[in-house]
Amino acid sequence: MTTSSSEKRLTKKELRQIFWRSCMLDSSWNYERQQNIGYSYAMTPVVKKLHEDGSEKQRRAYARGLDFMAVTPQLSTLLMGINAAMEEENANNEDFDDSTIVAVKTSLMGPLAGVGDSLIAATLRIIATGVAIGFSQQGSLLGPILLLLIFNIPGFAIRYLGLKFGYRYGQSFIKNAAKGDVMEKVTLAASIVGLMAIGGMVASYVSLDLPFVVGSGDFARPLTDYLDMIMPCLTQILLFALMYWILGRKGVKTVWVLVATIVVCIGACWLGSLL
Repeated sequence: MTTSSSEKRLTKKELRQIFWRSCMLDSSWNYERQQNIGYSYAMTPVVKKLHEDGSEKQRRAYARGLDFMAVTPQLSTLLMGINAAMEEENANNEDFDDSTIVAVKTSLMGPLAGVGDSLIAATLRIIATGVAIGFSQQGSLLGPILLLLIFNIPGFAIRYLGLKFGYRYGQSFIKNAAKGDVMEKVTLAASIVGLMAIGGMVASYVSLDLPFVVGSGDFARPLTDYLDMIMPCLTQILLFALMYWILGRKGVKTVWVLVATIVVCIGACWLGSLL
């Protein structure tokens, strides 16, 4: 492992900035990349501290921060702590493959969102609301106060501990991984998990029913059924591949692809109603 003569390290100041900035994660939520702007805002102090202004590493780090992000806000600091530890290693090790940062972040994002949404959004929030409603129905001011306390005290505790342990154990993991080929294996595993998550999202959220029928009478069946016999959700994956290819073209913006998709769908429905 090759390191620079003067190692760059994060201080408690940058970690505190990550903590408070993580509270703004959902403030700039958007349909294209969801929490990416808030995540980039939280990681900006890390990038500024570790990478020289205008350097290629700094530009790449800023670009990574703007990748798609969807995670439970209270657990986001765990991911940010690991991300910060990896950026620190990237700044001090010239042989570090920064694509690993993206792979690890992508692979952890989904599981953290699943666990966080179940425990915090679906459980803690319901408990806090139930307690608050009981007091509020009696006209007690304790209702809204308890709602805020029951939901936010554990939430902020999780944020603090997540950042602390994410950064600490992220550092030790990277140091141990640097001794062998562990990082290559982690990158491969993270890439596989990321691709599986994308495939699952395509199958679950993308819908395309072709209005064509094969056969006649009682033997008529939709063309989509035959395509699904070849491979389940084949039409969805082909549509996704087409969208991916279009977005890969130079100068094509996601917003225009979304608008074009809406227009095509409305036009297809209108033609279908005429037929």
